[in-house]
This record gives sequence, structure tokens and C-alpha cells, in this order.
Amino acid sequence: MSTSTPGGSPDHGDGTDRVSDEQWAELVRRAEEGGADAPKEPSARARMVTARLRALDEEAARGRGRGRKGEPAGQWQPEGWRTGPPIGDARPRKSRRVAAVLGFAVVVGILVVTMRPSLLTDHLPGGGDSARADPLPAETAPPTAAPADGPAGDRPTPAEPFRGSPAVRWADGVKGIEIPEAEAAGGMSKGEVEQALRATRQLLVAANLDPATLRGEKPEEALNLLDPLQKGERERLERSLAEPGEDQDPLMLFSRFDPDEARLAGGVVKTRGRMTFEAGAAGSVEVHADYTFVYPLVKPGGDEVARTIVRRKLTTALHDPERFVATRGKLSVVSSEQNVGNTACEVNDGFLHPSFPSDVADPTPRGEDVDPYDRSEWQPDGACGTVTRT
Repeated sequence: MSTSTPGGSPDHGDGTDRVSDEQWAELVRRAEEGGADAPKEPSARARMVTARLRALDEEAARGRGRGRKGEPAGQWQPEGWRTGPPIGDARPRKSRRVAAVLGFAVVVGILVVTMRPSLLTDHLPGGGDSARADPLPAETAPPTAAPADGPAGDRPTPAEPFRGSPAVRWADGVKGIEIPEAEAAGGMSKGEVEQALRATRQLLVAANLDPATLRGEKPEEALNLLDPLQKGERERLERSLAEPGEDQDPLMLFSRFDPDEARLAGGVVKTRGRMTFEAGAAGSVEVHADYTFVYPLVKPGGDEVARTIVRRKLTTALHDPERFVATRGKLSVVSSEQNVGNTACEVNDGFLHPSFPSDVADPTPRGEDVDPYDRSEWQPDGACGTVTRT
């Protein structure tokens, strides 16, 4: 409905528009005759709007003083200021074409990211395989097969050192070493069994995850967890660290790298395995630990990544000092075994020696193929095979 005043209506200056008596009589007559196009008197709201618009015109004229160049003062207003935006789609065809192209590009982008999410996640902080891979649940029983390969063509980088490795879904460091719920066993109380489990966990961490140990320093914390009264064990380990050799190798218990040759890439070591316990001789409990540690490494000053994989089987015991010659709360080492993938196994200097992709390959056969990630098989100690993947 139009809100403009009928032509010829005088302005009474009170903010409303009126019609003469003669005009009003004519309007009433036409309405009584049923004329479909008979005009209606403007409503009070319409008259108020008209008055408001006229007042705005006058205020704008006083405020500006001058209009646009070439236009009378007080008569210019922005186009459409009163009528508002046009009804319907009045955009130029070019704008519609640009919008259509952009819409198509967005759809294509969504499809590409859906099929290959790494194109997006790899460029986000902390993105890549580690960010999008769902972590595996804790291992509660011996695996029956080797884990599947990672995505083909995924190469490790210092930012994503576990790309292409099954370990990308393994737990980070100490989080992967979970202890079972303790209960009384071997004449030891539940609390004592729990103490044995926690001490064994501490030993695994200090011997295989502690940064000082990995840098080749003396693993004092690990040594202090061991019972000094266990005949010959502490002395044997001390000698192996001071004078490593084929017959006294510290790598049987500790993971160590020569810092001049290889350093940890980032601060994460991937861990997977399980821990169990059982009654030992009367007055003791034995803890069995079977864990695999994956170490991402770079050369000093380099960015090429290699991985060394160490699997350990360790059995410890906590003895009741009332029945054994033992120190309360200290562990005895019952047995320790290891499988190592990607190290120079013929070198016995107390360090692990990883091979990097750019190193010249040694053509000498190294025995049977070995998958260091396969936790369903155990390689005999001393075997020096050829790893199928790292």
C-alpha cells in the first residue's frame, strides 16, 4: 500500500495530511457505490511515516548545506535510502557466475579432504598421522599376528617421526606401561604385590625412557631400584656400563645411544606391551614385563629420521626379607632378554647404532627377515636378522 499523500493535498504543518470536505464527500460517495478503486483515507500510521520522512528531508538539508557537486543543496540522499534494497535478486550476472564457481570449488574441496584428510590435517599444528590416528586399546593378551603396515609412501619427518609405522597408534612413553590390578600372591600381601608392580614399571621407565639413559649417561635411577644384596647383579651391570663388551652388554637392560651419532627426534618414544605377575618361591612375587619401545632418531644437525625398535622381556622379583637375604622394597632381576631392530648388531660398545635411509647399505646377508613390530613372535637372543620395516 502506498503511503504518499493524494495529489493537491495541502500541508497543514502539523505532521498530518488532510483532504477538503468536498473531496471527502466524493470519496464516501464512491465507496457507497462499491467502487473497487475507491481511495482510502491514509491511516494515522501512514500519515506519521510521511511526516517523519519529510522531517528527515528538512533535517538533512539543514545539516549538509550543500549537496553533491552540481545538485541543489539539501536534495541529495544516498540512492535507495528511503526505499531500502530492491525486491528480488538484482545482482549482476557476473556476480552470480562467481558465486556458482566458488560454490563448486567448495564442494570439490570437501570431497578431496574427505577422501584424503591428510591434505588438511598435515598442515595443522600437531597434524599428520599422529593427530588423526585413533590410539590402540591397551594390550591385554599376547598378539596372534603382526600389525598392519602404515599408509604406503608415508615417510617419517622430524615433526612426524612415526609416519608409516604401526607405532603411530601406540601409547606415548610411560602411558603405554600399565600395571594390572594387584592381589595377594606368593605369601606377599596385595600392597607388597602392588609395590613390586610399581617398582618394575619404574625400572622400565628409567632404563628405556629416561632422557639421560637414552643419551648414554649412567642410569643411576634404574640401578638404585635394584637390590644391592642380589649376588653379583649390581656389580655385573656396573662393569657392563664401564667396560661394555660382547660378554657384558648393558643393552641387555638399558637402551642407550651415542649422542654424537644419533639423538631422539622429538620427545616421544612409542610403547606397547603388557605386565603380569605370579607367585614365586614362598615369600616372593615375580613380575613379567614384555614391552616394545620405538625410538625415532636423527643425526646431530640432520633431519633424516630413522627408527630403532627394542623389545624387552624382563622378569623381576620382590622378596620378603624375613625369608630371603634381600633388601625390603628392592627388586631382583630374574631374567632379561631383548630383540632389537635397526642396529649394528656386531658392534658391542654399549650403544645402539641405527642405520639411516641415506647410509650405504651393507650387502652382507644378515640372516632371516625379521619384523621388529611383530609381537606375536620372539627371536632367539643373539640372532642378527634383516629387518623388514622400521
